[in-house]
Amino acid sequence: MHKKPYLPEKICATCQRPFSWRKKWQANWEEVKYCSHACRSKNNRKRL
Repeated sequence: MHKKPYLPEKICATCQRPFSWRKKWQANWEEVKYCSHACRSKNNRKRL
């Protein structure tokens, strides 16, 4: 199994868990705040 020695991490704004960089976030990593679609929708529900 090939593992990268270092991938950038962030803390999810909803669940407060760390998540790592993924290739699909390559273009907009600075704007990513949530680890998943589920966390994004939970956070949107909190605002209402």
